[in-house]
Amino acid sequence: MSEESIRVAEARRRAEQARAQFWASFDALLDYAQALQDKLAPSSLARDAWDAAKSKGADIAEDAVDAVRKRPVATGGAVAALALFIAREPLMDLAARLMSSKDKKKTKPAKGRKTRGGKEPVEKVDE
Repeated sequence: MSEESIRVAEARRRAEQARAQFWASFDALLDYAQALQDKLAPSSLARDAWDAAKSKGADIAEDAVDAVRKRPVATGGAVAALALFIAREPLMDLAARLMSSKDKKKTKPAKGRKTRGGKEPVEKVDE
């Protein structure tokens, strides 16, 4: 073999190695792109967010249970206050209805009867 054919054979061998390395790098890049696409898919993002929310929710619930165990009276008071705050409108409506029905049920004392204070009852007049 001549020196030129040896150099050509060596160049072909190096070109084949470079081609193999290129295709290996290209395959690795395609695998990385596919993995990134899978990771950024909406279903994958939603699943990851749901898992993170469940984990955080479990941590918060565990902390809440610990706090209730440490201070049950304070927790009961806070829950009662929150319940009253949330139900304030219906409770005020109920109180108003009870007061208005109580006013309707009151009867006037008979004439000549005195009330506890010794005075005649005075009727309220709405203006």
